[in-house]
Amino acid sequence: MTFAALAQAPNRRRTEAWLLALVVVIAVFGYLYTGLSLTGRLPDGLARFAGSMFLVALVPHLVVRRFAPRADPLILPLATLLTGIGLVLLHRLDITYAATPRLKTAPAASGQLVWTVIGVTVCIAVLILLKDHRLIQRYIYLTMTVALVMLMAPAFFPGDTFGAKRWIFIGPLSLQPGEFVKIAIAVFFAGYLTVNRDALALTGRRFMGIQLPPGRQLAPIFTIWAISLLVLVFERDLGTSLIFFGVFVIMLYMATERTSWVLCGLAMATVGAVTVGSIEPHVKGRIEAWQNPMAAFTPEGEAAGLSNQLGHALFSFGSGGIGGTGLGQGHPELIGFAGNSDFILTTVGEELGLAGMMAVLLLYALLAQRGFRVGLTARDPFGKLLAVGLSGALLLQVFVVTGGVTGLIPLTGKALPFLAKGGSSLVANWVMVALLLRISDAARRRQEPVRCA
Repeated sequence: MTFAALAQAPNRRRTEAWLLALVVVIAVFGYLYTGLSLTGRLPDGLARFAGSMFLVALVPHLVVRRFAPRADPLILPLATLLTGIGLVLLHRLDITYAATPRLKTAPAASGQLVWTVIGVTVCIAVLILLKDHRLIQRYIYLTMTVALVMLMAPAFFPGDTFGAKRWIFIGPLSLQPGEFVKIAIAVFFAGYLTVNRDALALTGRRFMGIQLPPGRQLAPIFTIWAISLLVLVFERDLGTSLIFFGVFVIMLYMATERTSWVLCGLAMATVGAVTVGSIEPHVKGRIEAWQNPMAAFTPEGEAAGLSNQLGHALFSFGSGGIGGTGLGQGHPELIGFAGNSDFILTTVGEELGLAGMMAVLLLYALLAQRGFRVGLTARDPFGKLLAVGLSGALLLQVFVVTGGVTGLIPLTGKALPFLAKGGSSLVANWVMVALLLRISDAARRRQEPVRCA
């Protein structure tokens, strides 16, 4: 290889190391500031938190330096920073919950820290064991079979406290399979579209200036549409259904570059959402709460037991303004389960304001942008589609969460990636990080020139 190519990898890892050091400083400062703001003294677990963040940043960096030296230098720091912000927010909520016993909310930060270590460990294992991401392509049908079983499994278990069936309960343990299904779906679609992209892109008839997909090739999209509707009906999980179908449409467009697939997907999604929203009580209730979020605060709404979640969220954003009330100076505890769901974003909006909320969303956007960039630079079609699918799934999940709590779309109840409490979500997102690192490393390797002997 050329001397420039050999020098490039150390430079990328050096950049990553400096960014990770900055991430650790930001997370530890946020933890320290929160404790001082709420209690007036240094938080008891400061040393443990600082040590944990240092190891969470250092160990994966050393593994990436050894096993994926040419990987994108921003992906790991961005994921670590979002995880650190989530731990700080959960610690902030735990202090208030402990001081308000009537809320009967268990502490979450310590458990989330354990799941962070597990997630990072799984990420490291994937990087060490998976030498080439193209090996996954051999098992796409097995992957999709397992994904469908996991996707349907929650229908046979009781729903969670807020109505949707998205959990599998095994004794004291619980698992949210939808978080892992989004990765499996991206893997399957990447493999399927790599093989069938020519048939999907080059055939079809034109109608009113639009080239429609051929009838025999519409079978996959109708199948995915039907499955997403079944998830919506039997599990009442609007968020998973939207992400499931949305990832498929994004990857179809990436593989074929045909607008007709996007139009078909949007039309089918609209028809399915309207149909299910008019007949399924739980989904219908969320749509009604979205249409009139303040109705729950009227005497009639209180008597009918209408949800006041969205109303409280809008009040939180309004009180935060542009600059926020200050970390630890708001009242996110008014939404008693804020840390366990999509409503952790209201804590950001209230205490860090519009500026802080935009900063967090920009971190997500930058992480997704690096994933899309990995897809554009990858030479193999499977890696290209897989990187785009994973990044698209992340963006869709952030969109349905942010849109739900801000009133743009009905609430979905999905966990905000990296920030909200949830072991399944955190582990799945770190698996996604590992796959993006592996694909980006492979993409850079194939771009480097080879020196002739």
